[in-house]
Amino acid sequence: MSRGPARPTREETRQRLFAAAADVFAEYGVGATTVEQVTSAAGLTRGAFYSNFSTMEGLAAAMLDQHLARSWTHNHVLAARHPDPVDLVVALRDETTRLDDPLHVNPLLQIELMLFVARTPELRSTVGAHIQTMRALVGDIADGALRARGVETQLQPEQLGMILVALEDGLRLHRLIDPESTPASAFFDALDALQQLVGRG
Repeated sequence: MSRGPARPTREETRQRLFAAAADVFAEYGVGATTVEQVTSAAGLTRGAFYSNFSTMEGLAAAMLDQHLARSWTHNHVLAARHPDPVDLVVALRDETTRLDDPLHVNPLLQIELMLFVARTPELRSTVGAHIQTMRALVGDIADGALRARGVETQLQPEQLGMILVALEDGLRLHRLIDPESTPASAFFDALDALQQLVGRG
């Protein structure tokens, strides 16, 4: 007697919900998306959703957590391969291997998710921890790359990370508002300009 198709594991279900939510969020906006739209796009039931997440905010927070974990691992590997800051910026600019991370492919969706979660007081600390971790990640990598080139900076890695993360997030918002004056490469162009300033110093 043949068995029916195997039920997806809990992790497989979560990944299907993440992928479907990213598509639906991008089309309708995070705040306007319903559980039914996400489960329909994922080919799952409402029960499958609520067995993993109690709210849409919980789903969004989990998506941010996964993006953060993937970014942490990937960027540390990339920094180890490209210790020189110029080479690292080129590698980041040319990055094409993270298509499985919808928040990397669509950074504006990442910002929208962060704002959506931040509107829920009990989850706001999750966004704060996300920002702090991203600052630490970026700051450590940037500090290590500068030191590898013999550049000593008076900034602590946390300060360096705060500046760079704020610069990238700000340019993402500028591109959303005025894409004609803010190209997709704006952040990397800014890094190139900063490296030239450091080199002159």
